[in-house]
Amino acid sequence: MAKKILIPSVLIAFIGVAAMAHNGATGIVKERMDGMSAMGKAVKALTPIMRGAVEYDADKVRSAADVMIKHAGEQMISLFPEGTGGMPSSALPAVWDNWEEFSKISNELKAYAEGMKIAAGNGLAEDAVEQDDAMMGGSNDTMMGETTEDAMGGDAMGAETMITAEMFATMPADTAFASVAQTCSACHQKFRAKEN
Repeated sequence: MAKKILIPSVLIAFIGVAAMAHNGATGIVKERMDGMSAMGKAVKALTPIMRGAVEYDADKVRSAADVMIKHAGEQMISLFPEGTGGMPSSALPAVWDNWEEFSKISNELKAYAEGMKIAAGNGLAEDAVEQDDAMMGGSNDTMMGETTEDAMGGDAMGAETMITAEMFATMPADTAFASVAQTCSACHQKFRAKEN
């Protein structure tokens, strides 16, 4: 049975038009566009796996995670020096106006990708539920139904917890993937111009 993993439509749209945006890009702008395109292709390759539409392959998950890790965090941040907005770049002025938030999201993306790599061996949540049911006589002790923040130790007062890759050690890979996709989407919504 195919599972439903929600991939934000903003992210899907980005994947489809990323190649068109590279026309005329050079230097650091082209370098960051190439990195974003590589990450978009990694997400696109993982989507059917995480939805259960194709057979789960932990090595493919790890490989895609490596692409994300390579291009996220400090690497991504370094490709956005002040003054590199404007055409052909899709970066909004908000990148530099809200530099701290942009940097935080970039670093979170890397942590989530590292977590996805660690979680790759755990399989999908559906598999984890079936294994728990078999081992526990029908008990469901997984994190199903929790938000990523709940599963990572966020408290009722909304205090933020430092995200580390190790937090994903026992999570299903699709939970980690959802965090990656949501982070990409949040960044695009705040910091990337919409395509015409």
